[in-house]
Amino acid sequence: MSAVETETGPGETGNLAFRDIELHAMDAAERISSAYTRYGNKLVMSTSFGIQSAVLLHLATRVFPEIPVIFVDTGYLFSETYRFARDLTRRLKLNMKKYQPAMSTAEHEALHGRLWEAGDHGIGRYNFVRKVEPMNRALKDLGAEVWMAGLRRAQSSTRKHLKVLALQNKIMKFYPIIDWTDEQVDDYILKNDLPNHPLREQGYVSVGDTHSTSRLLLGMKEEETRFNGIKRECGLHENSSRIDFQI
Repeated sequence: MSAVETETGPGETGNLAFRDIELHAMDAAERISSAYTRYGNKLVMSTSFGIQSAVLLHLATRVFPEIPVIFVDTGYLFSETYRFARDLTRRLKLNMKKYQPAMSTAEHEALHGRLWEAGDHGIGRYNFVRKVEPMNRALKDLGAEVWMAGLRRAQSSTRKHLKVLALQNKIMKFYPIIDWTDEQVDDYILKNDLPNHPLREQGYVSVGDTHSTSRLLLGMKEEETRFNGIKRECGLHENSSRIDFQI
């Protein structure tokens, strides 16, 4: 059953739900192995090289060493993120597929200003240009049918109802560690001697662009460390129509 086939009729929704139940009974490594057996090179994954990205990258490459790993570089990442990405790519021998927006950061700001400071709509426009459009281009280029990502229910209220499998904008989304707790993540990192993102030691629990990420302070929820609490999701993991924005 391909991602396209899941949209052909009401019965396919039931098939997706049944498949989700099957995967939910497995551990994360078994889930990835099952997906690889089923989809082969139509399975890709994305990474932001965030705080806990080493976990899924390690899990996935143990099962499928050559899995295409999509990294969208917005041009506004922390210097620590770029170095972390370089080191982890070398260590895990990642099959990296790096994608960037169609316009540079300088051109973007010259023509459209600092959109991340323009409220919810401005953030949405910013995210479309610098994240969603490059990701859509990557998925098309790679002929992906299933997109694996490291989202977890414990990370935010926007993710607490996610299942192992879901349809998003005509592609199958696959979340092998969706039910992992923070403690499980930390235990896996320790057990496998994996590196944490350098900014974790400075109080960051989630890392994106420099201008839209803050430390976790007393009284804050994890999701409030992104976009000044206005938004948690950047558009990559949301069902949404294309934003009317000309690049």
